[in-house]
Amino acid sequence: MMILPNSEQMRQIDQCAINEFKIPGIVLMENAGAGTVHLMERLLGSAANKHFPIFIGPGNNGGDGLVIARHLHQGNAVPLLVFLIEPERLKGDSATNLAIVEKLGLKTLICSSSSSLHEISQTIDHLSVTHGPPGALVDSIFGTGLDRSVEGHFAEAIELISELSRVRGIPVIAVDTPSGLGSDSGTVLGCCIKAWTTATYGYAKVGQVLPDNLPHVGDLNVIDIGIPPEVLGRVQVNIAAIDQHDLFELSNSLKRPANSHKGNYGHLLILGGSPGKTGAALLAARGAIRSGCGLVSICAPSGLNPIYESALAEAMTVVVKSPDFLSIDDRETILEHLADKTCVVIGPGTGQQRETAELVLFLYEQLTIPMVIDADALNILARRKKDIGAPSGPRILTPHPGEMARLLGVTTKQVQADRRAALQSCYDEFKTPDSELIIILKGSASLTTGGEMVWLNRTGNPAMAAGGMGDVLSGLVGSFICQGMKPVDASRYGVYLHGCCGDDLQTRTGAGFSASDLADELPTVLGNIMRGYDENRA
Repeated sequence: MMILPNSEQMRQIDQCAINEFKIPGIVLMENAGAGTVHLMERLLGSAANKHFPIFIGPGNNGGDGLVIARHLHQGNAVPLLVFLIEPERLKGDSATNLAIVEKLGLKTLICSSSSSLHEISQTIDHLSVTHGPPGALVDSIFGTGLDRSVEGHFAEAIELISELSRVRGIPVIAVDTPSGLGSDSGTVLGCCIKAWTTATYGYAKVGQVLPDNLPHVGDLNVIDIGIPPEVLGRVQVNIAAIDQHDLFELSNSLKRPANSHKGNYGHLLILGGSPGKTGAALLAARGAIRSGCGLVSICAPSGLNPIYESALAEAMTVVVKSPDFLSIDDRETILEHLADKTCVVIGPGTGQQRETAELVLFLYEQLTIPMVIDADALNILARRKKDIGAPSGPRILTPHPGEMARLLGVTTKQVQADRRAALQSCYDEFKTPDSELIIILKGSASLTTGGEMVWLNRTGNPAMAAGGMGDVLSGLVGSFICQGMKPVDASRYGVYLHGCCGDDLQTRTGAGFSASDLADELPTVLGNIMRGYDENRA
């Protein structure tokens, strides 16, 4: 997994490496700067005879920039140090590196106020006469610890860098994180660098992997600065994203023996659909079937059964007496047919009638098998919180931001303002001591938690903002549970693959693909992951 420490956790990681593993901080800084120069030369070619304006801010981020300058100088490049602070403000390891570059006599500008910023463009123009245009602009102003709005001449410097990059086509290299980006929140703090690439140190940070921040982060590269892996055993980091190792694990879990049969891969029951909303249940079934579930059944009100029978050949139906809506009066029939089921999906298109609500509450409490809860069933839980009993088995809640707002009794805007806090609040409110709970907060950078870890999803795109996508996801998660995955793994991998399908479809077709298209993309994406796993094992 790709861990995503926040700024405080990253500080603890650095301090653990320094204090407990006796790695001097200046060694970490050296590795960071040298690694950045190696990255620059890999991406941009040789730095020799080119000039590189390096914008130096306070703290260790400025120190990283000084190391970069020294290594560029070592490679016969011409660094231009643009200090946005008085150099004597640098302390500790940064001050040590300042003393080195002063001895080297590197070209320096001190622009610690707005009145002196005009010198930057003039000096770049002068150097360009003899060395050509800058090889890159290096942003070493603010690091991951920034927690306030960027103002004054710092903001003006960021705007100048953006203008130089835009007008002259000069790539910007962000050191550790783009200056002005909140690495924890992912929000822009006043103004922010728009980097061509970001060289981040040790581990990626949450704010850097959010899709909305791609214009600021550019291509994200993680530089190994020599932090021992043992450090992670001493500093708790509770947010992560799926990486290549996880995909190997996923592929391995989906391997099928030669003597497999459909009974090995579970039986999913979908309780969904009502007049005008039969498509929701069908999409959930399609998502389950196309992701490899052994058997799929739809629980159908008698009046709707002909639709299901004719719409999806691979799905079976369980017919109840109620003609239009699933009802508490159908519970005996449903319980009878649950005897051989592995998992239940409930909510897509069920409606929120009183009789349906009573059934949802009854099954939420009584079922011992995993239950994926979506759409109308979530709204029933939100409306009837006082009537919810303790569940008897694992429960997976899959709200989008609007449904999450109803579950928490807040506004959608409040949910979106701090999605991780909303996720945790929902988990805390619905968790009971004796049953497993997973929450999936859907949307851009969907979040999944089973209590200990939060998984941030990096796949998916705005073209997926269309009806029925969540129904396919609920069927996909239920399918993975049926195939033997733990509920939390089924949830995080389901979200990831759901987004992968959307990304592949957007690449091929642009916007306008449907939820059915996405479900039908699942075998291709799963096959690609399986083949990738085999190639890496070979």
